[in-house]
Amino acid sequence: MTPVDPEQGWLASGITGLPRQREWDAVATVEAPGTPGDEAEFVALADGRVLVEETTAGVDLEPLAAALEGSLVPPFRAVAVRHDDVWAVGGSAIEVVQLDPDPDGDDLELTWDGTTLALAADGIPVDVVRAEALERVAAEREDGPYAARARRLEDDLFEISVLPL
Repeated sequence: MTPVDPEQGWLASGITGLPRQREWDAVATVEAPGTPGDEAEFVALADGRVLVEETTAGVDLEPLAAALEGSLVPPFRAVAVRHDDVWAVGGSAIEVVQLDPDPDGDDLELTWDGTTLALAADGIPVDVVRAEALERVAAEREDGPYAARARRLEDDLFEISVLPL
């Protein structure tokens, strides 16, 4: 065991007793075609569609998404990695909404501190009028100051998260 040096100002991993933050809501393994080292990132939607975020060419995402059935209800975001002869798949539940009118951006960050509403679309501050739909959704979920993030999945479908400030 590595001794703790108090002059360094930190403790070795595991010393504090604090657990690591959970990364996945569900994990599974599945046998499916592929080559060791193949990877895939995807979003499974409630209507059964699977949207490719990033993948090694030729990977069939259907069996990977199906591996989480029964453990995780769509919509969810998942990452899969092939090890030897099986895939390891981890998924996390997400919230998906349609934003209408279209906010004219793929990555939106909306904050309301109780008095001021601010919007960044694709990393650039823009007029908050462009976030009318996101503002409406965020206000339904939080009655006080909030930070909302929306990431376009396809067309007018966005993955969102709304957190209180």
